[in-house]
Amino acid sequence: MKSILLVGAEIVFPQETRQTSLLIQNNRIIEVSDKLQIADEIIDLKNTTILPGFIDIHNHGAIGFDVNKANSDDLIEIGKFLARNGVTSWLPTLVPDSDLRYRMLIDAIDGVMAVQQELPVAQIVGVHYEGIYANIKMCGALRPKYFKSFVPPSNEIPLPMLKAGVHLMTLAPEINNGIDFIKTLRKKGWIISIGHTSADIETLEAASAAGANHFTHMFNAMTGIHHREIGVAGWALSDNRSTFDIIADGVHVDPRILKTAIAAKTADSVSLISDSIAPTGLGDGDYEVWEENISVIDGKTQNDRGSIAGSVITMLDAFKLMRSLGFSISEVSKMASLNPAKLLGVDGDQGSIEVGKLANLVAIDNLGKIKLTLVNGNICV
Repeated sequence: MKSILLVGAEIVFPQETRQTSLLIQNNRIIEVSDKLQIADEIIDLKNTTILPGFIDIHNHGAIGFDVNKANSDDLIEIGKFLARNGVTSWLPTLVPDSDLRYRMLIDAIDGVMAVQQELPVAQIVGVHYEGIYANIKMCGALRPKYFKSFVPPSNEIPLPMLKAGVHLMTLAPEINNGIDFIKTLRKKGWIISIGHTSADIETLEAASAAGANHFTHMFNAMTGIHHREIGVAGWALSDNRSTFDIIADGVHVDPRILKTAIAAKTADSVSLISDSIAPTGLGDGDYEVWEENISVIDGKTQNDRGSIAGSVITMLDAFKLMRSLGFSISEVSKMASLNPAKLLGVDGDQGSIEVGKLANLVAIDNLGKIKLTLVNGNICV
């Protein structure tokens, strides 16, 4: 593979931001230097900032493609859109569905993962099952008819699994046999995130001890904070072992609460997510998603039940909002890249700009527009 030299930009490293050059070869960053380097291609990125590519661990689709209905070609189209918006890795996120549909979706994801490495698309690193084991009282926009309220007491996982890659599960630990299920999933290498839940403190403690220490879309579809009742959200904020992800669209969570919660937890413990759905990128209108009508008005979603039904933002939108709230570019980069990489266990290869890591990068100009996205050293934008 030819070598690429990126020059002229401010580079966001884990510990500092400074102007220097990056030399890329064989998909990876091989040198960071202020000296003039020889390369097959030199790209001048003056007046831009280069960050590690965004990692979206909670994404239901975009540009008309619904992950729950997607084939491999559809997933590749979503991946192209995500790359244009700075995402270099993502988890297709499945809402509750039939067992047959799940098997079809896992086959489609496996198909993309087998061919994606050389494609100019955001790379799928695994799958996120959201909410088939959820509390019906906290269903949000999910479809309760597909919920399973009981997990058989066995060491088997009653869900199709990818041939390779990360498996993330959002569940409510208070379901029948929920704590044992968490233990089973952890033994199989799954990442557990607590969500769509009204679990009490005793159950949350047991879930944490079993290996569930992350929370899905903080504040949404969980019990909130009261001054005499800490709730799931309060427990997640107060527990030092816990991390959470959050939808930074200014709709799901008021920007003032966003700022307060992240300041309390610190940027080291928070991941940004889009929670985007199929209409993302299409503008306002009426759409059919998850077997019901969803309206998008002024960038806000609502289903016929009156619930917010996911978002229509990109990770770039989330990045911009967090910057507008006063978080430093290094802090937002952690929340959009490094922290999701750590959660998924892929931070040895991505999530930060370091020699030896994959060249998964995004260059953003002074107006907040994407100038360039690199995925595995391949130019996407």
